[in-house]
Amino acid sequence: MPVNRNALIRFRTIDNCLRNRYRTWTLEDLIEACSEALYEYEGIDKGVSRRSVQMDLQLMRSDKLGYNAPIVVVDKKYYTYEDPEYSITNIPLTDQDLGKLTEVVEILRQFKGFTHFNELNGMVQKLEDRIHTAKTKQAPIIDLEKNEHLKGLEHIDVLYQAILRKKAITLSYQSFRAREASSFNFHPYFLKEFRNRWFLIGIKKASQPVLTLALDRIITVEEAMVPYLDNSSINVESFFKDVIGVTVNVNEPPQTVELYVNADNAPYVLTKPLHHSQKMLERTGNGVIIQLEVQMNFELEREILGFGDCIKVLKPERLKRRIQEKMKNAAELYEKELRLIELESSKKKLLRTGTAILDGMYTQKEVGKMLSIINRATEDPNRFHGTDGLFSIRNLLQEIPNLKSVLFNQNLKSLVKEGFGEDYFLTKAIYFDKPPKSNWYVTWHQDVPINVKEKVDSDGFRGWTNKAGLISVIPPLDYLHKAITVRVHLDDTDEKNGALRVIPKTHFSALSHEEISNLRETTESKCCKVLKGGVHLMKPLTLHSSSKTVNEKHRRVIHLEFNCLDLPEGLEWLEREDF
Repeated sequence: MPVNRNALIRFRTIDNCLRNRYRTWTLEDLIEACSEALYEYEGIDKGVSRRSVQMDLQLMRSDKLGYNAPIVVVDKKYYTYEDPEYSITNIPLTDQDLGKLTEVVEILRQFKGFTHFNELNGMVQKLEDRIHTAKTKQAPIIDLEKNEHLKGLEHIDVLYQAILRKKAITLSYQSFRAREASSFNFHPYFLKEFRNRWFLIGIKKASQPVLTLALDRIITVEEAMVPYLDNSSINVESFFKDVIGVTVNVNEPPQTVELYVNADNAPYVLTKPLHHSQKMLERTGNGVIIQLEVQMNFELEREILGFGDCIKVLKPERLKRRIQEKMKNAAELYEKELRLIELESSKKKLLRTGTAILDGMYTQKEVGKMLSIINRATEDPNRFHGTDGLFSIRNLLQEIPNLKSVLFNQNLKSLVKEGFGEDYFLTKAIYFDKPPKSNWYVTWHQDVPINVKEKVDSDGFRGWTNKAGLISVIPPLDYLHKAITVRVHLDDTDEKNGALRVIPKTHFSALSHEEISNLRETTESKCCKVLKGGVHLMKPLTLHSSSKTVNEKHRRVIHLEFNCLDLPEGLEWLEREDF
């Protein structure tokens, strides 16, 4: 039974409606949806008659088109599919379909020996397997790589047609680094598949470089009302010739890359070359040395890193250093993992003495990233600098909010949630930089005041505005006993660059000036040496001080305070951050 294009549009529209279980569909709703679809796709504005949609529903229910759709009417009014998984796009192949596909396979098999049709080999086997499975109802005997949940595949046909018909398109696109999607006109030239992901290659404007866009980042595709710019700059056949993957720098020549592959993995690399330019230079007693002529790009690095310790870069030196650094960073992720036994030991020591040190909380890469973010944010010399150089940034995460994603790494989250408690939250964040040979120091004291947003008298609290212009109050001891300080060290810290000295077991009560003076004269203090990337845990009432810097090293520290108690009505923590 022949079916015209308008009828197919109506069938697909009705199918989409009945698959949508989030709303109910009356006959009038289906008529309206079909009318809108015909106007959108065919420009037909006279609408669809009631009789046409009724006949469509009857045809879809029948086996005349092979649909046998399980359409039911609920409450004598609403149409839906009885089987929520049903769709006319999922109907099995008919005997006639299988016959046609068999003929296609036989035709394709004739071309398999020709050089220009080498890419048909996998396609023919896939078709044969699909026909065999449909005919025999048996399990498949071939399984090609696929990703059922890959996003963006729904755009392939629209993009293919745009390239074929030389039509400009308007894309809504959001890269992984962008906070929100952007919309722009695009002139597509060809589609590229790599490792089961699809990419679109083209340009925005005649004067702009070629772009490679991932289909899984495309949100919408629409036809653009601008003239199409023909491809005059890209040779499709040679565009990806010098790269592994899809990242191409059109102005960069390929470089000679030499790789050593150990004996266990050499057969895999030799039988499945990393790139068409691959040559074997030497076979050694414990492996092989191969050569590639490729551009340096992200995918090349990923390919090499995928072999782990089974492959080594010999040339060029720049690539060798990058891979070495990435391997080192990867190893450090495992080495600097907060373990439960360390956490429990530090927690007990903190509660007993008021101080504890946890080294290896941050990798060198994480420390470098935090310093880079802070340095970029503080380029203005008048904003945070004092007379002795950069010394502090208060309200740190409000001043530099993008620092939070690096600072709150998995180790810090585990420390707070598993070490302190699920109900703990951040109440203060300050950055200190004690420059080389700095002449400032901190006398013996306890961290008693807390900063709040409003200066309101409340039972048990005394308030004032401190020298930094912040509203401070002295809370009852309950708040101070619950509080925990975490000092993240971004440099190796010792006595020569102003490490904290503490007097242990002084965190149980607030001390008077006389008591502090007596303790510093009669009790032995301890220097808290912390390695770069480590943290110093401290109870706020622990008596502590710091000396002047006498060497050529910074002491850069991010000072964090945590608590689990809400302030009484009328008061609010100044810098509260939940995570």
